[in-house]
Amino acid sequence: MNSLHIAWLMIRRTLGRKRGFITYLLLPCLVVTGAVALFGSEQASRAVIPYVNMDQGTAGSWMVQELARMKEYSFKPVNSEEEVKSDVVKQKGNMGIIIPADYTQSLLQGKKTHIQLIEMRVSESSYILRAAVEGIDDGLKQSAYAATTEEKFEQLLEEVGRHTLSGEALNLQLYPKPGLNNVTGFTIMFMMGLLTSAVAVIMEDRKQRTMARMYTAPVKSYEIAVGNFLGSLAIGIIQIMLVLGISRWVLHYDAGIPFGTHFLILGAFMLVSMGLASTVSGLIRETKNASMLNSLIIVPTCMIGGCFWPLSIMPEYMQKLANFVPQKWTIQAVETISAGGTLADIALPLLILTAMAIILLAVGSAILRPDQPGMDA
Repeated sequence: MNSLHIAWLMIRRTLGRKRGFITYLLLPCLVVTGAVALFGSEQASRAVIPYVNMDQGTAGSWMVQELARMKEYSFKPVNSEEEVKSDVVKQKGNMGIIIPADYTQSLLQGKKTHIQLIEMRVSESSYILRAAVEGIDDGLKQSAYAATTEEKFEQLLEEVGRHTLSGEALNLQLYPKPGLNNVTGFTIMFMMGLLTSAVAVIMEDRKQRTMARMYTAPVKSYEIAVGNFLGSLAIGIIQIMLVLGISRWVLHYDAGIPFGTHFLILGAFMLVSMGLASTVSGLIRETKNASMLNSLIIVPTCMIGGCFWPLSIMPEYMQKLANFVPQKWTIQAVETISAGGTLADIALPLLILTAMAIILLAVGSAILRPDQPGMDA
């Protein structure tokens, strides 16, 4: 009962205040909403493809029409070849397509045709688009060979365009959902705001000698520790439920992850954050130093852990450092499940997060020293 009472007091002190409610519940929900809008929407995840069709015949229009059926891309018509190249160079487009002026006539005359593809770097989406363009081009060559005149060529393409035979697109979940890395990264970054909250509460108790009096009261030490742990855990669970609920049922963002598995992964990360909070609280002796948590711990570890950008673009030594921060393993677990993995596939990330939480909680409990009031008490 003592532990539950202490836990309830901690919840009330954290969320019962207007500032705490805004900082630890409202703000994370707003940030997740913004992250989903920027990175998680279907439109945001579609690759932009600038193109110019200089062909006046049927084949060029057919090429554009067939490519437009690919919902993974957003095709942007421009006025010239130079504008296509400029958009790709300025990274306004992922890949550019240039259809030459004599494309239809070259096909009918059996001449060699060339659809020019402009790209700065090869990616999965550009490779798929290149294969699609080459496939449509081969189909047009076969149709032009079968048709002897442009009129018959147009009739043949019109008949093919009915798509009486079509395949069914299946989501095989071979890759994580586009934008999921950024959505997860911003979510766990603001979940770490509870670290600041827990440290602030402990520092306040130490400054006012509340913690020291609690340990001298007729309450067992483990009841105090369990009470603080349960209070922080309850706040974390409320935050996770709110974030997942808003993203799933309000914003209708489908991460491709079952709710229970998603909750389990974020819960494991929350335990690590709580362990980190107890360790930091034991090390900090002045209340003013608690404000340095964002610049010294939260933001740097989120940067190293891949919350803002893929780990693959980081130097090799930074990728090795990422193995020591929980953000990396959390994002890896989420992406693995989104790509069709099972709980067995994320056993290693979950074990590492659990081990981090146990070690940090043990270290924090050992160095907390509640009898010491702090230097600014």
